[in-house]
Amino acid sequence: MAHTFLLEIGLEEIPAHVVTPSSQQLVQKVKNFLEAERLSFEEIKAYSTPRRLAVKVFGLADKQADIEEEAKGPAKKIALDAEGNWSKAAQGFSRGQGCTPDDIFFKELKGVEYAYVKKFIPGRLAKEVLADLKAVVMDLKFPTMMRWADNDFEYVRPIKWLVALLDDEVISFNVLDVETGRTTKGHRFLGETVTLAHADEYPASLESQKVIADAKKREALIVSQIEALAKANAWDIKVDPDLLEEVNNLVEYPTVFAGSFAAKYLAIPDEVLITSMKDHQRFFYVTDKDGKLLPNFVSVRNGDQEYLENVIAGNEKVLTARLEDAEFFYAEDQKQTIADYVERLKKVMFHDKIGTIYEKMERVSLIAEFLGEKLGLSETELADLKRASQIYKFDLVTGMVGEFAELQGVMGEIYARLQGENDAVATAMREEYMPISAEGKLPKTDVGAVLSVADKLDSIQAFFSAGMLPSGSNDPYALRRQALGIVRIAFAKDWALSAPLLRAAIEYAFEKRPDLYKNIAPVKNETPLRDFMIDRVHQLLNDEVRRDILETVIANKENPFVAERKAAQTLADHIEDETFKETIEALTRVGRLAAKMDKEQKGEVDPALFEDEAEQQLHQAVETVAKEFATADLEEKFMALQTLREPISQYFEKIMVMAEDEKIRANRLRELAKIADLTAVFGELDNLNIK
Repeated sequence: MAHTFLLEIGLEEIPAHVVTPSSQQLVQKVKNFLEAERLSFEEIKAYSTPRRLAVKVFGLADKQADIEEEAKGPAKKIALDAEGNWSKAAQGFSRGQGCTPDDIFFKELKGVEYAYVKKFIPGRLAKEVLADLKAVVMDLKFPTMMRWADNDFEYVRPIKWLVALLDDEVISFNVLDVETGRTTKGHRFLGETVTLAHADEYPASLESQKVIADAKKREALIVSQIEALAKANAWDIKVDPDLLEEVNNLVEYPTVFAGSFAAKYLAIPDEVLITSMKDHQRFFYVTDKDGKLLPNFVSVRNGDQEYLENVIAGNEKVLTARLEDAEFFYAEDQKQTIADYVERLKKVMFHDKIGTIYEKMERVSLIAEFLGEKLGLSETELADLKRASQIYKFDLVTGMVGEFAELQGVMGEIYARLQGENDAVATAMREEYMPISAEGKLPKTDVGAVLSVADKLDSIQAFFSAGMLPSGSNDPYALRRQALGIVRIAFAKDWALSAPLLRAAIEYAFEKRPDLYKNIAPVKNETPLRDFMIDRVHQLLNDEVRRDILETVIANKENPFVAERKAAQTLADHIEDETFKETIEALTRVGRLAAKMDKEQKGEVDPALFEDEAEQQLHQAVETVAKEFATADLEEKFMALQTLREPISQYFEKIMVMAEDEKIRANRLRELAKIADLTAVFGELDNLNIK
């Protein structure tokens, strides 16, 4: 007989951003638990609101699956003594398995006979197993944890009630002083306590008490109500997915409503209005069919239509107060010039161990100058980059950004245009902050992208030199995200950014203005910074290619990041080729021998020292490939390396590389080293799994 099981954890209100991942985590942990306990089921459905996390398991088996298995014991010669009697080892083995020596039989394994017994483990009833879910409930992890009362136990919020029902039977366990039962809570203001007679009554019983426990159903209701408002008023309402999820996780019974604000505030830039509504008040903004912002907003109430006019008035009042502030700061900020703001940055600390924001801009300007030239920006772009790098942080000391920190960069672009800066410079003000998250939008313009890379690189180098490296999950200055942003920009722009090039940019700035590096002079050991960047390449490519391919391409830490990605894609494209295994075996054998060459043995290959035709053939093949490499892309380079497979094979059949004659040995190693240098574009081929 199939059963339905319900588990609900009732809590004080959970932060909105925690609800969805916590619900997903609970589903996964319950799934893992049931599978580990051999309790079969058909489906697990998640339910969540700000006050509860729940799962409902459908088609749950009566009991665990029985286990019948063979347990292996000591070898026969140990299990039996000289007289053929059971030894103490055999007796202990059988006793440990819950059997007697009479149950022992012998089976041969790899030429040796061993003692075995057959074990039968009957499955426990589902209701007995489910009591162990207490551990699952207590094991949930959250980004923020708290204690309450005099407990040492930590959780996202205090647990208020627990429901655990197998059909109509309560599964008994407790967490702290909260016992499981069949009672759940309706809406905090509109509902009452609900006693569930059967697990099947959930979530319908809650809905009668103004709680829609199904998050997807709740979200669909919000969207349909927004669409109805938009249609009725001929509005266009952009339903931002992130905002929708946040709002959905703030309510248990959603009612959508519309409010308005004075049309005079439309003189404020749209970005400010949208930030005030979306980020601060969690409102959806409204536009006409042409995309022009209207003096209206849409929000969601946690309740029904009762007294909705009071809710609307309250929200309008709060928004108006914020827009009054925005209007004031927007007018005041324009009374000063960009030069005035830049001058003020000389007294604003970026970090007390690093220096001022003005000093940071000066360093970034030099780093950007170096990178811009290396990456091939035009003269016009370099001029725009120079201007942008000299002022790009000015908006940090404006009143608007002081009040609306989310608008840093955005206000820089707006104010730059108002004060006559050209489009390229103004756009770079905003793009310098991109990406603002691990998967955020990237800069579109080359000027903005170089400035973004330069700023992030300066931050990483400064904090590293000041000894403030990320450790474990601790990364207070978001250096990992900034490094990831550099690599993502390199990938998107197909720029040859590499650890050595970034290091060179820092050294260029340091040589030009050592006074800007008083406490953060570049450290002589570049390994930590280099490895830090390569780790971000690893992070981005981890889902794209096989692990051994990834380890292969990132082993050469001098290669540009984009070249490592292309090398990984090339190897992945050819790994199923019939000749791939033989090609890699030949090239890795060359690499291992080339590694034995001493520094003093380096130099040009001398054909006069060849003793066999195989040496001449390999030399000619290598010269041909080397010439092709000069203009070839990675795909063509790999195909060229494949042509060396046969000459290398013939070479090793006829040639003893480590000859007694020192000159001949060195000459042969030089030949192999040249091949190894060619393969370096693909990393360390030894890391490939070609078995």
